[in-house]
Amino acid sequence: MNLRDSTSTARRTPLPAALGDFVVRYGIILVGVTLYIAFSATTTGFGTWDNTVSILQIQAVAAIAALGMTLTAIVGDLDLSVGAVTGLSVTVAAEAMIHYELTGPSAIVICLLVGLLVGCVNATLVVFLNIPPLLATLGTMFTIQGLKRWLVDGQTLTTGMKLGDGTVVKGRFTDDFTAIDGDKLFGIPYSVYLFLVIALLLWVFLQRTRHGRVFYAVGGNEEAARLAGTRVKRYKFAAYAISGVLAATAGIILASRLRQGDVTAGDSSLLDAVAMTLVGYAVLGAKKPNALGTFVGAVFIGLILQGLTMRGLPYYTQDLIKGLVLIFALLMSFSLRRGRRRRAAAATPASADPNPGSGPEVPTTAPAIAERTHG
Repeated sequence: MNLRDSTSTARRTPLPAALGDFVVRYGIILVGVTLYIAFSATTTGFGTWDNTVSILQIQAVAAIAALGMTLTAIVGDLDLSVGAVTGLSVTVAAEAMIHYELTGPSAIVICLLVGLLVGCVNATLVVFLNIPPLLATLGTMFTIQGLKRWLVDGQTLTTGMKLGDGTVVKGRFTDDFTAIDGDKLFGIPYSVYLFLVIALLLWVFLQRTRHGRVFYAVGGNEEAARLAGTRVKRYKFAAYAISGVLAATAGIILASRLRQGDVTAGDSSLLDAVAMTLVGYAVLGAKKPNALGTFVGAVFIGLILQGLTMRGLPYYTQDLIKGLVLIFALLMSFSLRRGRRRRAAAATPASADPNPGSGPEVPTTAPAIAERTHG
């Protein structure tokens, strides 16, 4: 399409369609800003720096798990085991420090290795044994939930409790471990710094590096990526492995916050992570998983829950709110988007952009992928 054609097409775009496009691209952000202003004006203490930091701190656990899920979504799959891995990491950290009296750094290393192991198991099931991703990770999720209950005999592991064999555990969460979510630097908890750094690194990796573009290429057209010389299995394996490590990292933060081996910890992280990942599809009209969108989705959900909670929302309605937010995001991302594509196809069918929105363009043919990834 040349400049004259583009100008002509733009002039033919009716006002309702242009308004719809604007809503698709910026709707989530506009609604979020509007809610922030409304809560700040009507709720005492909401529009403060401390409350903003509190939202980020509360959302850090599920958001880090969601960033790992985002990576598997980019390659065309979905890791449903992130919530279970987060909970398993809490149990493993408690076992390491309370039961076996290990140090905080040792517990962190063990948790990360466990997360990596689960990620590799998921990858093996999906990539090498060709089990559908949702079924494989669902099976892993139930297996882990049973495993973590078996490890602590179905109890919440705390200092001084008596185990089934009569042993009284004397260990405790070490100060350096609890500092992860308990201590602050310049008024901001370390866990928030960790969340922001992970989100930034993943965004830079996916948007600014060749390997990041290959992840999108694998998810866009796996067969074309393979024909272009991309080692598809390696990238999919890496996506699951990183997802497992990030879910374990989320569990470390949660364990630092709880300071006990709560056997139900992490159970709600899966729904949160799914909601954040899918809300990210609608941010800036991306219609595909992306790290920036997941970050915005985490903040969007966090400020809604925080605002309604501060206004007296009962805790048991949180899942209802998350579900409504998810439906809203899906409507924004898919329904309105389809309408825009139909209008674009009707106007200029040969030149419609196959991958509009923010983030790198996703090549879907073998020559295009080869050019983007090797040259």
